[in-house]
Amino acid sequence: MADKKANQNSRKPEEKKREPFSIRPHLLSWAVFIPTVTVVFITLIPAVFPALITRATSPFNAQVFSPDVINPFEPGELAIPLVLVNIAVLAIGIAHYKKSRCKAVMSRLSSFEISKKQAVIGVVAIFAIFAAITAGTMAHEETWVDYAAVKQRVLTWDMSQFGKTFEPHFRYFLLSASLHLFGNIRAVPFAISAALLLQTYFFTKKITGKRLAGIISMVLLLQSDIFVAYSTTASYENSWMLLYLFSLYLVTKFWPPSPVPYILSIFSKPLTLAFFPMSIYFVARSSLPKRSKIYSLASYGVVGAILAAAAATFQSNLVGTSIAFGASEFWQGFSAMAMQMRFDYVVVLFLLPLTVMLFFASRKGIMHADSVMFFILVTLMTAPLLTGFTQQTNEPYRFVSLTVFFAIGAGVLFSARSRKEPSVQSSST
Repeated sequence: MADKKANQNSRKPEEKKREPFSIRPHLLSWAVFIPTVTVVFITLIPAVFPALITRATSPFNAQVFSPDVINPFEPGELAIPLVLVNIAVLAIGIAHYKKSRCKAVMSRLSSFEISKKQAVIGVVAIFAIFAAITAGTMAHEETWVDYAAVKQRVLTWDMSQFGKTFEPHFRYFLLSASLHLFGNIRAVPFAISAALLLQTYFFTKKITGKRLAGIISMVLLLQSDIFVAYSTTASYENSWMLLYLFSLYLVTKFWPPSPVPYILSIFSKPLTLAFFPMSIYFVARSSLPKRSKIYSLASYGVVGAILAAAAATFQSNLVGTSIAFGASEFWQGFSAMAMQMRFDYVVVLFLLPLTVMLFFASRKGIMHADSVMFFILVTLMTAPLLTGFTQQTNEPYRFVSLTVFFAIGAGVLFSARSRKEPSVQSSST
C-alpha cells in the first residue's frame, strides 16, 4: 500500500506539468472547431438542397419561392455523393480510433516521407501538367465579362496614379508589365499561378516538416477546377492569393517583412482585408519566440492603422460600395460556395471530413491544424459578409483561397511537426 501511494504521489508533478499542454490547447481546438464546423455545415446545405436557404431566407418566399414553384427539399446533384463520402469517412474515422487495423495503416501513411530528389521530380511533373493544361489559353483573347474594362484600365494606368486613388494598383502594375514586356496580358498571370503552386508546396512543407505534404497540397490545388479556370486570366489573376500566402510563409522564415506582401495583396485585391484576423491568429500560433510574436503582432497593428488612414484619406470604406446589413443577402451568401464550386468535387465532398480531421489533429498537438481550420472559417465567412454588408456579389474566382487552404489542410494531416516538440526558431533570432 505504501509503495502504491508513493507511486501515485510521484506521478502528481508530471500530471501538473502536462496540464498546460493537454487542457488549454484542447479548449482552443474546440473554440476554433465549433464555429468552423458550423459554418462548413451551413455552407454545404445548398449542395444537398440547393433551394433551401434561399427559400427560407428570401423576403419573397411566400410568392416566387412557394412550394409549388420551387421545392426547397429537392436534392442537388452532389447530395448523394456528399452524404456517402461523409458516411464513409466517418466509418474510417471510427475504425481508426477503435484501434483497428485501419489505425496501423493510417499511421504508416502519415509517417511516410519522400526524398529531396523525389520531391523535385514531383514538383517538376506537376509544373509540366499545369503548363500542358493552361499554356494553350495564352494565345487566345479572354472572353470574361470584365476583361474589356480591365484591359482598358491597364492601358490608361501609370505609376503616377499610385497613391491618388484606392485601387488595385499593384495588380495594374503586374498586368501592365505583362502587356508591355511580354506583349501578352496573360503571361504574368500564368507565371503568378505557377508561383502560387510552388508557394503552396513550400508553405505546406515548412509548417509540416514534410516534403510529401507539400506535394499532396500541390496536387490538390492543381486538380481544382476554380484554380485552373482562372490561372491565366488577367481579369481575375491570382496575385492577391500568392502575396497573402507569401506573407504567411515569411512569418515562418523571417517575420519582420511579412506585413509587406500582405499590404501588396490588398492593393491586388481588397478582399484580403478580410484575411487580417487570419494573419493575427497565424502569428499568435506560430513557433516564434514570445518577443518576436509581440513585435510581429505590433507590425500588423501598424498595417491596420495604415489601412484606417488610407480609408480616411480617400474617404472610402475600402470595399467600393456603401455598407449596410441585409439579413436575406447575408444568409443567401452561404449558398455561394456550393454553387460556385459545384465542379470542384474534391473540395465540396471532403470539406467537412477535412475540418473534422484537422480538429483531431489539433487536439493531438499538430502544428497549425487549428490555424488552417481558422483559415477555412474566415474564407467561408467572406461570402455572406460580402453580400450581407455591401452591394458586392460573390464570384467564383474568390474561392481560389478556399482551394489553397483546403490543399494545405490536407497536407497538414501528414505533418511531422507537433507543438510538444522544441519550437523551430525564426531565422531572425
